[in-house]
Amino acid sequence: MSKDVLLEIGTEEIPAHYMPSVLSQVQQLAADKLNKANIAYETIRAVGTPRRVALLVKGVAEKQADISSKNKGPSVKIAYDSDGNPTKAAMGFARGQKIAVEDLVVEDGYVYANVTSIGAETAGLLPDILTGIITGLGFPKSMHWGSLDFHFVRPIRWIVALFGDDVVPFELAGVKSGRISRGHRFLGTGDFEIPSMAAYERTAKEHFIIVDPEERKELILAGLQKLADEKGGTIIMDDDLLEEVIFLVEYPTALCGEFDEDYLKLPEAAIITPMKDHQRYFPMRDKDGKLMNLFLTVRNGDDYHLETVQHGNERVLRARLDDAKFFFEEDKKHKLVDYVEKLKKIVFQDGLGTLYDKALRLEQITVFLNQKLDLGLSDEALKRASLLAKADLATQMVMEFTELQGVMGKEYAMIDGEGEDVAEALTEQYQPRFAGDELPQTDMGKVLGLADKFDTITGMFSRGFIPTGSQDPFALRRQTIGVLNILMDAGWNLNCHEVFAFVLDLLQVDKDKQMEVMGQLNDYFVLRLKNIFQDKGMDYHIIDCVLSDDTLNAAKAARRAQALIDADLMGKTELLQAFTRVGNMIKDAEDTTVDAALFETDEEKALYAACQAMESGLAQAYAVYDYAAAADILSEGIGAINDFLDNVLVMHENAAVKENRIHLLTLTYSLISPIGDIKKLS
Repeated sequence: MSKDVLLEIGTEEIPAHYMPSVLSQVQQLAADKLNKANIAYETIRAVGTPRRVALLVKGVAEKQADISSKNKGPSVKIAYDSDGNPTKAAMGFARGQKIAVEDLVVEDGYVYANVTSIGAETAGLLPDILTGIITGLGFPKSMHWGSLDFHFVRPIRWIVALFGDDVVPFELAGVKSGRISRGHRFLGTGDFEIPSMAAYERTAKEHFIIVDPEERKELILAGLQKLADEKGGTIIMDDDLLEEVIFLVEYPTALCGEFDEDYLKLPEAAIITPMKDHQRYFPMRDKDGKLMNLFLTVRNGDDYHLETVQHGNERVLRARLDDAKFFFEEDKKHKLVDYVEKLKKIVFQDGLGTLYDKALRLEQITVFLNQKLDLGLSDEALKRASLLAKADLATQMVMEFTELQGVMGKEYAMIDGEGEDVAEALTEQYQPRFAGDELPQTDMGKVLGLADKFDTITGMFSRGFIPTGSQDPFALRRQTIGVLNILMDAGWNLNCHEVFAFVLDLLQVDKDKQMEVMGQLNDYFVLRLKNIFQDKGMDYHIIDCVLSDDTLNAAKAARRAQALIDADLMGKTELLQAFTRVGNMIKDAEDTTVDAALFETDEEKALYAACQAMESGLAQAYAVYDYAAAADILSEGIGAINDFLDNVLVMHENAAVKENRIHLLTLTYSLISPIGDIKKLS
């Protein structure tokens, strides 16, 4: 027999961006605790609204499963005496297993106890299980209220806990469980009773609560699309915004508002940002792709007095757009370059100077990168972009709408007649802004973005601000991943260590400390690069192989890793074994100078000839990362390698002969070393 379980945690409004994680946690915790308790169930769902988190478990067994086990005891020789009578060892084992000694069985020279644990009633276990689910939830930030020591994301106001038709009794944070829930804040008539899990969603809906986020999503999308079709527009959809709106409402109703067409003279970003980021509105475009003076939003309620709600939203947006218009007009009274002077009064970070100091460093770093990468960009254009890079941070528009940094920089640069490449770089420097965001598309934007991120990351590390665990207040993890992805996407061969050293010199960090910071930066970047490769499904052997050198060249490592995969080098066991034997012999030797006059054996001559034959074709294969061709060439030397190692004594009594043989092996291994540390592949 089975019953359904319902747990509803009623709270004050939970931040919308917390909810997806909370629901996932609830579902996982419930599964883990029921499985650990050996309580069978059919399905688990987690649903929720801003004011409630609910767990619905269908078909929960009414008692734990009985557990049968066969436990091994002492050997027969120890368990029984010569007359076949049980010894103290046998009796002690039986007592410990809670069975009679005569019930012990003998198999394979040992005694065994067949033990069956009778499962307990689920009803008696659920109070602890459900309490554990609630207390087991984790949040970015928690709070406590009243005189309680209990912490939760928001104060708990009610708890519904049902097993079938019965209440699961427990108390938490001064709240006793029951079957009473609360309806919609404005539309509901107050508290209401939930008879069972099966009736939960229907009963909640009668009180204007749609508990299933997926159902709310469908209603929201359908409502928005209906209005967009009526107005002849296309919704500028944002998945993050949609998810947030889903968890802001319990009973959604879409509505359309309007604003004065005169505001469309503002830069598009200055209109969309207040809509989306501040008001949670969805903008629309017309059939020609132009922004419309309309917006869509979602009300937490029904369609009663919808016009009044619409007008209220229009007034709020009008005030926001008025601010944007004022700031835009004020900012335009000065050229973007005029705001550079104000950067001298804005501190970037204690110990790292002002934003003006950062701009001066960017001028040097961008030119350094341009030279190192041999991009052929104009140094003067790079210096101009660097000087203006942070200028918009001093404008009124960006001070009010911080999300517009870079965007307004580009806008003002275009108004001032700055070069298009310079203007585009000002906005691209911040890309990627978040996971999955676009990477910079122009070379100047990539260079400026790399310079900005290298300066910030290196500077923060030099000041001891190194991310640990989940603590990353300066978003250094995101910026590091951005650097690596930009380099790999562009295919730019850049030794990051050289950039670290250059920036540390600009920051005037002591030489002794530079080595320490360089090591910390290397470890941090390598770990991020490993994570990127792992997310792409690469085998850890391949990752370790290509990251074994000390150049920290992301683009090169990515090419080598993919080349290894394409060539299926891990499957070429004979080749790897032969060269691994060579690598183990030479250890850290580097000299590849070979004197053929010192050869004493045919095996030496044959291996040297094989090396010369392989060397001629490998350079071209490595140049285009054709590791399949390289493997074919290297395979031709397997026989010569094995013959040498099997028949030649490397540690010859003649020091010159010994050194020459080590040099020959070093030369041999150098032929495969461009691939990476192949010893990591096995």
